[in-house]
Amino acid sequence: MAYWLIKSEPFKYSWDQFEKDGKTFWDGVRNYAARNNLKSMKKGDHAFFYHSNEGLEIVGIAEVLNEYYQDPTTQEEAWVAVDFIPVRKLSNPVTLATIKAEKKLAQMALIRLGRLSVQPVTEEEWNIVLSLAGE
Repeated sequence: MAYWLIKSEPFKYSWDQFEKDGKTFWDGVRNYAARNNLKSMKKGDHAFFYHSNEGLEIVGIAEVLNEYYQDPTTQEEAWVAVDFIPVRKLSNPVTLATIKAEKKLAQMALIRLGRLSVQPVTEEEWNIVLSLAGE
């Protein structure tokens, strides 16, 4: 299993809305690196759900339900979408400030590539973040 981080601005699509919906597709990605990360996802992979701009925190865990397909919001073949389901809300959200303060996470894509909306997470980073969340 691979691990990822997906970002959403809570005023556009929040964790609470995701849980209510029970399923969503990640669309609208218009960055090639983020697109390539979506294309690398496999069914069953897990992703941290990160609230960007407001909150700046990892709030939950999502699972890849269906691998990439043509993004339904555009006719351009270059862009893809991936289906996710919520797994669980974290016991305690993990803030960006907490992540930046943890020396073992200094190389995490969230720190190095802050603007990238879909990012890989190493297994070690995954486990450290879960520990910070009290999981």
